[in-house]
Amino acid sequence: MRNQLHGVAPLTHLGLIRAQGDDAAKFLHNQFTQDFVLLGQNQARLAGFCNAKGRLQASFIGFKRSETDILLVCSRDILATTLKRLSMFVLRAKVKLTDASDDFALYGLAGAALQSATSKIAAYADSTWARADFDEVSLINLYPADGVARALWVAPAGHPAPAGEAMSAELWAWSEVRSGIVTLTHPIYEAYVPQMINYESVGGVNFKKGCYPGQEVVARSQFRGTLKRRAYLAHADAPMQAGDEVFLPADEGQPCGTVAQSAAAPGGGYEALVSMQISAFEAGVVRLGSVAGPALVLAPAPYPLLADI
Repeated sequence: MRNQLHGVAPLTHLGLIRAQGDDAAKFLHNQFTQDFVLLGQNQARLAGFCNAKGRLQASFIGFKRSETDILLVCSRDILATTLKRLSMFVLRAKVKLTDASDDFALYGLAGAALQSATSKIAAYADSTWARADFDEVSLINLYPADGVARALWVAPAGHPAPAGEAMSAELWAWSEVRSGIVTLTHPIYEAYVPQMINYESVGGVNFKKGCYPGQEVVARSQFRGTLKRRAYLAHADAPMQAGDEVFLPADEGQPCGTVAQSAAAPGGGYEALVSMQISAFEAGVVRLGSVAGPALVLAPAPYPLLADI
């Protein structure tokens, strides 16, 4: 479906949290799995917000508009809860956290539409999570989907929309799955440590930064060989939703994983990112919902995992 994946899609399912103040970068650095203190103006960060047990409560694509103004893109369905939770930790820090979803417009660009946008940028870098600004727009490179380049477009509300053929929200959602990058939503709240959805392999965890909630659990999972689950691509003829359980046919009493993100496939059926036991992926036969449910066709993540690099 590579040829179909091009155009511009409004991303109304996403929102933004804004952190402003002298301590904005330091505060987020102390809460998230990524380094925000050393975050450059030409970069963005994939980051997770964990509880004390290392389980992800939210994920973000974050970037600095200035040293005292940081935007965090996340799923709208967890934004209010996340903002309230983060605000509990502000205490004396010089930072103000607000819901800035109505202040900015978000679009997804793919293929020819992205090429058109980058033609306006003199020093465009095509590496993942690279960021470039022009005409009040921030353009952030995302992981590709089946080899097609994609980016996130962030601009002030009222700014002209990016040029390009319209792309459906459904097709963009499918590209998100095919990229292999899970966006945390309510059905998978506190379901995974970051490695269970491959965040350490796609720039979502910095193991050299200082402490943050759940840091010891995340580090122990990485360096003591205790990680037993990873995220894989899956296809099924039946609908799949985030939070659905998957089973090995030989074990009806215990699910071997859960669907983390899903979308209808343009060629028919449904595709998903499924976090499951590594041994279940290696067994190769996994079913949706029950041991008698629809079979999943599994494939590796579309990038190398950190343990394999």
